[in-house]
Amino acid sequence: MKKWILITLVVIITASTIAWFSMDKSVRYLILNPPANENVLFWTTEQRDAGFRAIEKLKVLPYNMIQKGQAVRQFEKVSAPEIDMHYIREFMQQNRTASLIAMHNGQVVLEEYGLEFTPDEKWTSFSVAKSFTSTLVGAAIKDGYIKTLDDKVSDYITSMKGSVYDDVSIEQLLTMTSGVKWNEDYSDPSSDVSRFNFEAPDAGVDATASYMRKLERAAPAGSQWLYSTGETNLIGLLVVEATGKSLSAYLSEKIWQNIGAEQDASWILGPTGNEIGGCCIQATTKDVLRFGQFVLEQINGQTDAIVPDTWWQQATSVKAETGSDKGGYGYQWWTSHDGTFQGRGIFGQGLFIDPDASLVIAINSNWERASGSSEYDTKQEMYQYIRKAVRSN
Repeated sequence: MKKWILITLVVIITASTIAWFSMDKSVRYLILNPPANENVLFWTTEQRDAGFRAIEKLKVLPYNMIQKGQAVRQFEKVSAPEIDMHYIREFMQQNRTASLIAMHNGQVVLEEYGLEFTPDEKWTSFSVAKSFTSTLVGAAIKDGYIKTLDDKVSDYITSMKGSVYDDVSIEQLLTMTSGVKWNEDYSDPSSDVSRFNFEAPDAGVDATASYMRKLERAAPAGSQWLYSTGETNLIGLLVVEATGKSLSAYLSEKIWQNIGAEQDASWILGPTGNEIGGCCIQATTKDVLRFGQFVLEQINGQTDAIVPDTWWQQATSVKAETGSDKGGYGYQWWTSHDGTFQGRGIFGQGLFIDPDASLVIAINSNWERASGSSEYDTKQEMYQYIRKAVRSN
């Protein structure tokens, strides 16, 4: 009997050991070093290094899958001697960059990885997701689900009726000019951006609507730009209410199945089961690049339009002044006077597009802090360096 007990224990220990070491390294790290705060804004740098690539693998946060199509779009990779790889690698090391890929004229001219990140892994987008969400608004207009951008928010999200959003148009939501009070301080645990997903929602009301409908007005609608992730979450909810489809399903239908994505992506859900429209798509860097190339080809009329004819001109132009002399804000895209535009996410995520140069750049990073002017400036310098390099070719 003792012999059989011993054999059973050996089998259990062996199986557990095999399971442990076959587990993803990033997941093992977080099991051994669990975050003290469930809000990722307050994780350590090492926890974020592991967590940004392991959201799906941890299976702690709920998410919906974004289904890819059957065909994978392959891109030719060519050498680009005009790009100084010493500069690129030094930039990546100093800025804790996990991946950096650039495509020029439909060819990959730069593909580098760091932080032990691999081409097949997914990384969390943070606010780059905002640009995906806004594109779905354009698709919903073309598909007839949304009548016009002049419609009011509460026309579609009925639980917002009676709130300050009765006076806010969809376009003002897209350009973040609602005039509604909001605190986007990533370092403050009491800020709106830190709290909105952790407050108990009103019974029967979506978590985003429950939080946002209690906010107060700071300025007349349309008069002032204020960056607000909460408003992009409202945009996402508005698309859901208008289309009757989840954001993941609609993104898959309109975009992911049409860009030749190599992997399914995923989208984190809020407390009441809808995707967080302003954040948190998990995708490979190459697939984010494919989305950028898809946008470029939409602008150039190279693919069947999924948005109205004037959408991209409006979405990627300066619709709201942000206080920068170099550009402003469009429909959930950061826009520049030189014609370039980009999606930006905290901790250094990005998608940069230059239609004139036929250039797309996708980047994923884990900065030491969520947002900082010096890190932002360095990233912009990198974009401009690659832009100048490919234009000189």
